[in-house]
Amino acid sequence: MKPLIVATGLLLAGGAAGLAALLLQPPEGQAVIDPNDARLVDVGLQIYRAECAACHGMDLEGQTNWRERNAAGRLPAPPHDPSGHTWHHPDDHLFAMTKYGVAALAGGNYQSDMPAYDGQLSDREILAVLSYIKSTWPPEIQDRHDDINRRFRAAQD
Repeated sequence: MKPLIVATGLLLAGGAAGLAALLLQPPEGQAVIDPNDARLVDVGLQIYRAECAACHGMDLEGQTNWRERNAAGRLPAPPHDPSGHTWHHPDDHLFAMTKYGVAALAGGNYQSDMPAYDGQLSDREILAVLSYIKSTWPPEIQDRHDDINRRFRAAQD
């Protein structure tokens, strides 16, 4: 469906599920994370170092005990290397989590230290960071992620 039609239907239907579906729609023409675009990856590395590395680590290693809630009840920053779960999510979800924050997508009173980068980073900058992250994964993990994207997009049609 075209984004305008989807947005109109969601506005008429209302509800949190409709809003979440709208948020998961990346900007048209910019939805693909591209680890093979050297210029995009280089820009992404610079932004990652400035905006993400403080929590996710300079080597994408994440924080210790990232699967266990801390004293505040929040999950520490996960790794973005192959040991983490980043590659388990399709591009559309990774983009939306980065742009709008995890809490906006999880709904309810979900608490996360992950900030929303909407208004701080452009869509292209978000995709650059995600492209950098994906570029660090071994080919077999990139292939598995590509398969996740294919299955996700086929389910959207």
